[in-house]
Amino acid sequence: MREIVFDTETTGFSFADGDRMVEIGCLEMVNKVETGRTFHAYFHPERTMPAEAQRVHGLSDAFLADKPLFVQRVEDLLDFIGDSPLVAHNASFDFGFLNGELQRCGRATVGLNRMVDTVAMARMRHPGAKHSLDALCNRYGIDRSHRTVHGALLDAQLLSQVYVELTGGRQIGLGLVSDVVADTAPSTLIVATVVRPPRVFAVAEADRARHTAFLKTVVNPLWGSDPAMA
Repeated sequence: MREIVFDTETTGFSFADGDRMVEIGCLEMVNKVETGRTFHAYFHPERTMPAEAQRVHGLSDAFLADKPLFVQRVEDLLDFIGDSPLVAHNASFDFGFLNGELQRCGRATVGLNRMVDTVAMARMRHPGAKHSLDALCNRYGIDRSHRTVHGALLDAQLLSQVYVELTGGRQIGLGLVSDVVADTAPSTLIVATVVRPPRVFAVAEADRARHTAFLKTVVNPLWGSDPAMA
C-alpha cells in the first residue's frame, strides 16, 4: 500500500485569514517502509512573513524572495502524491493549507477521505499523554537531535517513524511476502510478492510409536474412546 507522509510550514494559522503555505515536504512509503522518494519545495507566499512564524521555521522574507509560487510547482506536487492516502500530524491544519492553495490556483481539492491524522491516532493509543511530534518522538525513542527548527521534510521524516510505531511497529503485519522493487521509471514502484515454500515437519515413526504408547497410559483421557487415539 502506497502512502504519502507530509508536513507544511506556513505564515500563520489560517489560510482563510490570509496566511499562506511556504514549504511542503512529502515522503513516500510502501507497506509502511520509506522508499527514499521525496518531494520538497519552498514557495513565495506573496506576503510578508510574521516574526512569530519565522521563529518557528526560520524562513525569512529574504530566503523566500526568489522561490516559486505554489502554482508553479503544483503539477509536480500532484504528480508525486497521486491518489494515495496522505498522513499528517494534526492533519486538518495541513489539509486546510494544501486545499486552500489548490483551490486558489483553480485545482481540485484533496478529499478528506484520504486524510490520516496521527494526532487522532496518538490520542486513541495514548489517552491523556502529550501528542506533539516531539513528545511522540521521545516516547518511541526516535532521534530528533538534528531538529533545531521546524522543517517540512525533516518533520515528515520524523513523522513517518512515529506513524510506523502508531500502527504497530516494524512487524506490523508479520507478513513474509512484500518486497519493494523500484522500476526503471522513477515514478513507478512495484510491490513484488515473494512466495516462500512451506516447511514440512515430518514425525519419525519411532517418535510416533512412543507417543502412542504414552497415550495408552493416561487414565480417563479427555479424548474418550476416540479410535484414532487407540
